[in-house]
Amino acid sequence: MPRGGGWGDRVAAAARERGLDPRIVPLISSAPPVDPVPLETAAWRLGSPSAAGDGTCAAGYEWIVVTSATAVRVLAGRVAVLPSGVRVAAVGDRTAQAARDAGWAVHLVPEDASARGLVDAFPDVSGAVLFPRSDIAAPTVVDGLRARGIDVDDVVAYRTVGTGDEPVSLDTVPDAVLVTSGSVAREIARRMTPLDPRTLVACIGPGTAADARAAGLPVHVVAPARSAESLLDAVVEILNQNAPNRKAPQ
Repeated sequence: MPRGGGWGDRVAAAARERGLDPRIVPLISSAPPVDPVPLETAAWRLGSPSAAGDGTCAAGYEWIVVTSATAVRVLAGRVAVLPSGVRVAAVGDRTAQAARDAGWAVHLVPEDASARGLVDAFPDVSGAVLFPRSDIAAPTVVDGLRARGIDVDDVVAYRTVGTGDEPVSLDTVPDAVLVTSGSVAREIARRMTPLDPRTLVACIGPGTAADARAAGLPVHVVAPARSAESLLDAVVEILNQNAPNRKAPQ
């Protein structure tokens, strides 16, 4: 498990339910942005009520687009209640659940749980869209929406950082390592290689698999759906096969 905290606890519990023996080895964490002013300005713009007193924002946003639970947590920590009329688009079910847990109504979750899928499913709007993101987020959402003439306020809400520089050493050879993002792939390549040939590299989706290959990792498993549960199911399936029949790196 490459992350600790609530995510690590939830995924570890799901792994145990599937008969796996999880080990949490946090490789990435989040940190405040280097320049907090854009985030503070966006939060003020989002949370400032209009003079009309109708719950709308005088200079606010029509939509918020979130692609991670961390972005939800950071923004919700600054704006306790979204003004009425602000709609929320989430990249996938887990991000949508994080938004609902924060008290937000979610209006759009694309069937294709990816940044490109979100851009394709996003409606034509005339108002501004707030996109709080990681500092290393790909430009897919911003470029895709702006290409359609949509006004996007692209704001770094947090930085994705490594948890250290020392090599990671485990007592036993893991049957699989979970790769849940490109940043995780790069940290595995930086701190855990060379991996034992018996260790499966399991990626949460094709985009992450491409990032893993670019980082020099083999890819043995790609989850059919972009969720930790789907990834765990795919790992269980291949581990239950006989060792000679394990899939070769794709």
